[in-house]
Amino acid sequence: MMTPFLHLILLLPLIGFVVSLLIPESKENLMSRWTFGMVGLNFCLLFAFVVLWMFHGAEATNFKDWSLFQSQDYNFYIDFYFDKITAIYGLIGGFLTFLITLYSRYYLHREKGYKRFFNTLWFFNLGYNWAVFSGNLETLFVGWEILGISSFLLISFYRERYLPVKNAVRVFSIYRIGDVGLILAMWLMHHFWHENITFSTLVDHAQVNAHLHKHTIIGAAIGFLILLSAYAKSAQIPFSSWLPRAMEGPTPSSAIFYGSLSVHLGVFLMLRMYPFLESQVSVRVAMVILGLITSFITTNIARVQSSVKSQIAYASIAQIGLIFVEIGMGWLDLALFHFCGNAFLRTYQLLVSPSVVSYMIREQFYDFKSMPHSRISWLPKKWMNSLYILSLKEFNLEKLNFYLFWSPLKRLGRNFGFLRQTHFLFVFLPLFLAGVGLQFYLDHLKHQSSTMLSVFFAFIGLVMVLRSFAEKKNVTMAWWLIALNHAFIALAVSFNEHFTYSHVILYLSGVGVAVLCGHFVLKSLKKKEGRLSLHHFQGHVYEYKGLALAFLLCGLGISGFPITTSFIGEDLIFSHIHENQWILATLIALSFIVDGLAMVRIYSRIFLGPHAKTYHEIAYRSS
Repeated sequence: MMTPFLHLILLLPLIGFVVSLLIPESKENLMSRWTFGMVGLNFCLLFAFVVLWMFHGAEATNFKDWSLFQSQDYNFYIDFYFDKITAIYGLIGGFLTFLITLYSRYYLHREKGYKRFFNTLWFFNLGYNWAVFSGNLETLFVGWEILGISSFLLISFYRERYLPVKNAVRVFSIYRIGDVGLILAMWLMHHFWHENITFSTLVDHAQVNAHLHKHTIIGAAIGFLILLSAYAKSAQIPFSSWLPRAMEGPTPSSAIFYGSLSVHLGVFLMLRMYPFLESQVSVRVAMVILGLITSFITTNIARVQSSVKSQIAYASIAQIGLIFVEIGMGWLDLALFHFCGNAFLRTYQLLVSPSVVSYMIREQFYDFKSMPHSRISWLPKKWMNSLYILSLKEFNLEKLNFYLFWSPLKRLGRNFGFLRQTHFLFVFLPLFLAGVGLQFYLDHLKHQSSTMLSVFFAFIGLVMVLRSFAEKKNVTMAWWLIALNHAFIALAVSFNEHFTYSHVILYLSGVGVAVLCGHFVLKSLKKKEGRLSLHHFQGHVYEYKGLALAFLLCGLGISGFPITTSFIGEDLIFSHIHENQWILATLIALSFIVDGLAMVRIYSRIFLGPHAKTYHEIAYRSS
């Protein structure tokens, strides 16, 4: 009885999203009423489901639904799980989405992106429900990816302006760091359990401890990778600088995304994985220490911010750091209660922030009172001044992220700048064909030789996508280099046993369709506009909205988003990488992450930002 009820709750956001796409842009009232009514219905159904679940004993329930792909030693299936964590996250998410929908009906009235905002809100709601109802990491990753791309779309809502688009790319790049942690964690979990594990299995402490006793190092690696994903998603140190940059979107999206729901998804991941991490003292100690450091640093940064939204963002990060401390200490109920309070408070603060700004400006003119003393006046004067300057500079977190993550990627990409189209035609294409030819002699190759060939071809694939990430002139070449990256990845894993031709076809079929369609879109745009470049933003979405949407869908397909078979293929690839092939796994994970960044970079540079044509109105730099 409860399973069809659950399916209806998960299906409603999808129905709402599809119908919202069909509503004309001029029908503001119809769009808002449809969204308001369906979101309200979804919340009521979820509330009724929770009451029914509590009436039946409030026991944690697993719903194994359907298998998307199954082979001899691999099964990719969709799984849902319901317990008190899901109930609290689901109810809070449903109520706040309903509240934001009501607020946005009037706040965004006559905004030219009115329909686009509600489309993206539906998309977000779909991803959030899939994430919090997920019963295994694969299902959670579907919602995780949907939230990532909807976050990019909401931050770049004012897509004619420079800073919203630039900050959207930055935030998406941090999300991709979280993705690589989750992908590698899923790969190690496959080898840890030798199956696709569900969250309901992790509750069995005896079984988990028995596995951890045999594979201590793998268990610790999984724990720290999960911690990396959670900290990137929840803007903890050293990733804290992205959250204030995400406030470039409209106030309602800032409230629901970066004040209440999406930013707490890292907390949800740690709560869900806590039975696995409970006996891993090193991971829990790291969680407590990093949470305390985050709270201290971001509290001081929040106190010196001149923007009210940035101040709220850093204050929220500080509270989330304390929530991670509570989880590390084992106080899960307190962490859940803290999540509810922080989510409601930050949503309220962000929604009233425009009014607060005008009120405070008036107040400082007519009733200004200076603070009698600072909260840290007991510190020596030099320490206070140093802390003040560091807080003003946001502890140089933005520069730290740039030098740790993006500067090496750009530098590597530029180092391969000497590669031209002739090199790909006369060097790498014959190399790829030679690798395909070696497949016929795979039985005669030694195990060590096969391993070295796998690493070699995976490295070549990474070179392809790094070259694409750094390309500035030839858009078509940058696009096809992403496709070559996937081809070399499939070739690299083909040297491992049991990775059959059917698996290669499953993986590359979705990529192939996306690449060809994307190439057609680029060719059509080039015919209309002439020269295309990646040197700067060109804003062609002004005049070619259909082509922009088509290219975005192609980009999602080529980067393994859950709309093509390449998403299943990526997980299938990692299931065939052995646990001792950590170099191969790292190279392929980096390739998947960078190809998403390269795709978003191409889309943003061509279709978003200030328009290259001077007869269009020049937009403000920031929102």
